[in-house]
Amino acid sequence: MLAGYAVHVEHSRGRRFPEPPHPYRNDFQRDRDRVIHARAFRRLEAKTQVFTRRYSDHFRNRLTHTLEVSQVSRTIAGALGLNVDLAEALALVHDIGHPPFGHAGEKALDAAMREHGLFFDHNLHALRIVEDFEQRYAAFRGLNLTFEVREGIIKHSHDYDPKEHPGLAEYLLDQRPPLEAQLIDLTDEIAYNTADLDDGYEAHLLSLEQIREGIPVFERFYREVEQIYPDAPHKLKFNEALKRVLNRFVDDLITNTRARLNQAGTRTLDDVRNHAERLAAFSPAVEAELKESKNFLYENLYFSSALAGEKDDAERVVGELFTFWMDHPKTLPHNYQEKAKEDSLPRVICDYIAGMTDNFIFEQYEKHCSVR
Repeated sequence: MLAGYAVHVEHSRGRRFPEPPHPYRNDFQRDRDRVIHARAFRRLEAKTQVFTRRYSDHFRNRLTHTLEVSQVSRTIAGALGLNVDLAEALALVHDIGHPPFGHAGEKALDAAMREHGLFFDHNLHALRIVEDFEQRYAAFRGLNLTFEVREGIIKHSHDYDPKEHPGLAEYLLDQRPPLEAQLIDLTDEIAYNTADLDDGYEAHLLSLEQIREGIPVFERFYREVEQIYPDAPHKLKFNEALKRVLNRFVDDLITNTRARLNQAGTRTLDDVRNHAERLAAFSPAVEAELKESKNFLYENLYFSSALAGEKDDAERVVGELFTFWMDHPKTLPHNYQEKAKEDSLPRVICDYIAGMTDNFIFEQYEKHCSVR
């Protein structure tokens, strides 16, 4: 049974192009499946999360991270009586607009666009992907996803100003998104704050001593694990402690969100949409623990000297390729040359680069830039 404040699929605002119902899948399940079968989704497998494959094939890429966010989102949505199908679809699509090279690639692409008075936003790019770039159906362009999934793509992580984004007016920018969408940015935090510690430790860029000293919530659980499993190998103690950290974050998000819903007297989806702020949230104590974890990761992993070279390479490759195609647009693939007749050249180049995998953009760089 879904809670009254959940999104009920039978009350969906529907698709841009009406379609007959499926005999055994509801509309949000169909959206989930369309995302999974999209080319842009498959390409996430070859896009960096934090580590390139130079370190190991065992570390998360953008696709495996997405799957972990999906698992956490389903668990929390189910516990809160939300629509698990919608939450799963939103989790699976939430990173589909990311360019190659993780956040370094996104930073470089946005910088290149700003030189032309434009910008890059991976949420807005994801909307362009599902609305236009994916071509799988004869009846329409894009994936023809339901309104609720398209709304969640752009509103799951932050609110857009209606005055600055008039083209998004249909997505109720003056209202909060449903709880299923509100969860996604928070489950994303849970997933990467724990997974990046795991990968950083496995890569020997973070030591157990560093982590214990720098993240108090981990240290607290590690001491508990040591008492239970005193003879276990360090790696297994690490795993047990990290599992407990993840469980704490998940349990807190469920418990605190439920308490906020009760305190606000939330009964319906309209109550969620019209509330003054987002209702899905961590408690202040866990929010502080997450902040400590994020600060630790930024200082000791994301901006570490060990990864600095790869970040510099990523920004250089994206920036130089962007400049090359601005100067030599006729070297773009034919279909992008055609698009440039209808849209601005910087936007077309941005779309092309954003869709690339790490491997493909390196191939393009070697082809066009390495010998200049």
